[in-house]
Amino acid sequence: MFVMATAGHVDHGKSTLVRVLTGTDPDRFEEEKRRGLTIDLGFAELVTPAGRSIAFVDVPGHVRFVRNMLAGVGAVEAALFVVDVNEGWKPQSEEHLRILDLVGVTDGVVVLSKVAGVDPDLIELARAEVDDALSGSGLAGAPVLAVDALAGVGIDELLGVLDRLAGRDRPVLDGRARLWVDRSFTIAGAGTVVTGTLTGGKLRRGDEVEVGEQRGRVRRLQSFGRDHDEVDAGSRAAVNITGIDHDDIARGVALVHPGQWHRTRVVDASVTVLSSAKRVSRRGALALHVGSGEHAIRLRVIDGNTIESGEVGQARIDLPTALPLAPGDRFVLRDLGRGTTIGGGEVLDVDPVLPLSRARPDRSVDRVVAERGWVRPDELERRTGERRPATLGRWIVDPQRLVRDRAELLARVEAAGALGLDVAALDERARAVLGTTDLVVGAGRVRTAEAAASDRLDEHPLLAVLAAHPFDPPAADIDPAELRQLVRRGLVIQQDGVTFLPGTVDRAAALVAGLLAASPQGVTVTVVRQAMGTSRRVAMALLALLDADGVTLRRGDVRIAGPRCPSD
Repeated sequence: MFVMATAGHVDHGKSTLVRVLTGTDPDRFEEEKRRGLTIDLGFAELVTPAGRSIAFVDVPGHVRFVRNMLAGVGAVEAALFVVDVNEGWKPQSEEHLRILDLVGVTDGVVVLSKVAGVDPDLIELARAEVDDALSGSGLAGAPVLAVDALAGVGIDELLGVLDRLAGRDRPVLDGRARLWVDRSFTIAGAGTVVTGTLTGGKLRRGDEVEVGEQRGRVRRLQSFGRDHDEVDAGSRAAVNITGIDHDDIARGVALVHPGQWHRTRVVDASVTVLSSAKRVSRRGALALHVGSGEHAIRLRVIDGNTIESGEVGQARIDLPTALPLAPGDRFVLRDLGRGTTIGGGEVLDVDPVLPLSRARPDRSVDRVVAERGWVRPDELERRTGERRPATLGRWIVDPQRLVRDRAELLARVEAAGALGLDVAALDERARAVLGTTDLVVGAGRVRTAEAAASDRLDEHPLLAVLAAHPFDPPAADIDPAELRQLVRRGLVIQQDGVTFLPGTVDRAAALVAGLLAASPQGVTVTVVRQAMGTSRRVAMALLALLDADGVTLRRGDVRIAGPRCPSD
């Protein structure tokens, strides 16, 4: 489906033309029919002679309904621009053209309407005026056709142009589904229904969807009255949702799949100020129109205080509500006080992390990665719309950040000394960086290759001291990290704050086995302490080790032989 919006001054024949082309009256309300004036958006479908489907979004032309017009052009691909041949180019013709430029519409066809019975010379003058007005705009060079809808003049030629327009190659749309809601209502027996243009991805019956903070499920899908199991990007769709009340859905919100979008309240953007408007600064009441919505905003200029008339600058924009936006989204700015369009622009960053004074936004995905250093693929996709594979562990890592993090890890390891750094002190990112270095991991420590090569823990002075005083070990007055390393290597054993050589525990087992051979009924701690010639504290620590090994079993105040007690 190809989606087009009408545009042009009030009463120039937009709705009449759509009705003749499609057989559908886009004016939905009784007041519109009574007054002959389009107030809100209307919708109709044209199937071209070649069988191509074109969805028309008919917008109001009156100055008082520009905000409704803006709600209809935020997600279209082309414009059907209508100019009354008798009235010529008018103020709303100009404003609608500027709005189409600001939202990035560069395809379309221009119709000189109501030409029946008009002098050919007047038609050519009107054509020249329109060509001049379109110069420099996105519609410059668009076909300009003389048409009279009611008389049937030029309709066949217009249908041919529309058919070719709808048949052109179209850019690949974002793979993530997003439908900007322009209507929300309820149908008896069905529940909540929203309509809008799907700007990317697909919607399917049964899909879980998110609208603002609420979640629901797609019960039914239609496009211009026809049921579908799924609808593709670029389609007008009516979505029947369960789980969300229609009163909780207003024009301007977006329907998306959960988890695919970053819902933002702050964006950095490129801003173009129209030459007909005053400068833009943080002062003034401004409204931002994006998708189908209008939002009062706060705007701060990046790298300056103002963006002058006719100039392009950058700004940070604070939104009153979180929206699922993406880099490349187009918007329009209006002055709420004067009720005029003053400019518009393009979203560059939906989640700025640098302070305003340092921000230099653009649409580069590499910049987003560089500013964050580390970002997971799903987070990057939510913020940029681009999916990239992880480059290190679960992350995409900026190359310069990786160089800095390697250097930082090396400095930490070198500062830890010969025993190195405890692996437990490293977080998940540091462990990922570790895998890209020449650092050596062993026994739970990280060391430089040089430190690992010169490691002689088996010659540590403490070992000689413990060998000389097996049952009277001194306090281990060494670096706790060194002691932990000796324990990990199995060079010493610690129990209740007392340090032993493994051989000392074996000697204690043999000694206690001898005592039990002489006294099978059991021995007390005092007997063991006296036999070892040591303190009660040391004897208790050794007996605890023997109990744990099954050499002895404790029965009240005595130890008896355990299943692993040595025997002659």
